[in-house]
Amino acid sequence: MKKLVLLSAFAFAVLGMNAQTTVLEGAGFWDNWFMGYRGGATMKMSGAPFIKSARPAMGLSIGKQWTPILGTEIQGLGYINTTKSKTMIDASEVSLITNMNLMNLFGSYEGMPRAFEIETATGLGWLHHYAKGADDTNDMSARVGLNLNFNLGESKAWTFSLRPAVVYNLTGNFPQEKLAFDKDRSRFEMLMGFTYHFANSDGQRHFAMVSTVDPLAMAAMNEEINVLRETVAAQEAAIAASALEIADLQSSLNDCQDAANNTPAPAPTSILEAIVSFPFNQAVIQHSQMPTIERIATYLKDNPGVNAVINGYASPEGTEDYNMKLSQRRAEAMKEVLVDKYGIEASRIEAIGHGIGDIFSDPAWNRVGICTIELK
Repeated sequence: MKKLVLLSAFAFAVLGMNAQTTVLEGAGFWDNWFMGYRGGATMKMSGAPFIKSARPAMGLSIGKQWTPILGTEIQGLGYINTTKSKTMIDASEVSLITNMNLMNLFGSYEGMPRAFEIETATGLGWLHHYAKGADDTNDMSARVGLNLNFNLGESKAWTFSLRPAVVYNLTGNFPQEKLAFDKDRSRFEMLMGFTYHFANSDGQRHFAMVSTVDPLAMAAMNEEINVLRETVAAQEAAIAASALEIADLQSSLNDCQDAANNTPAPAPTSILEAIVSFPFNQAVIQHSQMPTIERIATYLKDNPGVNAVINGYASPEGTEDYNMKLSQRRAEAMKEVLVDKYGIEASRIEAIGHGIGDIFSDPAWNRVGICTIELK
C-alpha cells in the first residue's frame, strides 16, 4: 500500500508539471483600470531662470494596465497662470502616455506589484496656449520621463508617485520652425500624486498568476488515477481475503489449543517389583519369602487388567547352561505358587529365565526371581 501511495504521488507530480501552465488572471478589457490626481510644478529648461520660471501644474489621468509591463493613460494637465493674462490657466496639455515597468521587464512579475517600482513614461500630446488676446495657439507636445511608484497597502489599491519628466513643444512656430526636440522649447516637469486602482473582475487590483491545466493532460492524469484506484482496490480485496484466512487459521488454532487443554493428562504409571530370594542351587520358595508372593497375588487380584513378568536369575557358580535352567525353574516356581495357591490366571503371568544375573554386586544376591508389574 505504501508503494502505491508513493507511486500515486509521483504520478500526480509528473503529470501536474506537464499539464500546468501559468497565465495572467485579470487581463480582461475592464480589468486593471486606474485614475490618478497629479500636482506639481513646471519650469523652463532655457531662456529664463530655472526656479523663477516655475509655475504650478495640476491635473487628472485615467488609464489601463494592459500587461504587468505595459500600460497606457490619458493625462490632462493645466498650468496655472502666473502673469496678468485673461485666464487663470495659460496652458493645458492632454497627452497619451505609455508606461513601461522596468522592474517587471527585467525582473519578471511574481503575481503581486512590488512595494517600489520604476516606470518609463513616454507620450505625445496636444498643447494649447491661452493668449492674452484672441490668438490662442495649439502645438504638439512630447514627454519623456520616469514614474517612481510606491505601491501602498496589502491590496495595492493606491500608488503614490513621483513623476519627473521633460516636456517638449515639438512644433513651436510651425511651419516657420521645424518639428524638433529643442531644448529652448522644452520644460522640466515635476509632478506627484496618488493613483487609485479599480477592482478587477476577480476582486484583485492587479494581475494575478494562476495555473491552468491542459485538458489532454488532465484526461491522462484521470486515467492514471483510475488505474491506480483499481490497483488499490485489488490490493485491498487481497488483504481482506488474507485477513479472513488468517482469522480462520487463528480459530482453528484456538480450537486445537482448547482441545489440548481439555484432554485429561495420562495417569501416572510406575513399576512394581517384588524380589524373592532362593537358596544356593535351589528353586524352592522358602516360607520366609511367601509374604512377597502374597503381595504380588493381592495386586493382581485387585487389578485384573494388569499382567506380570517374572524374571529368574542365578549366581555364577556352575555352568552357564545349568544356571540358565536353574533361573527358569525359579521363575516357574514363583508362577506356580501364584496360579495354584492364589488362583491367578496363568495367561497373565510370563516366566523367563535369564541365567547368570549381574543385577546386584554380590553374586549370592543374584539368586532371585523378580516379579515386575506395571502399575496403571
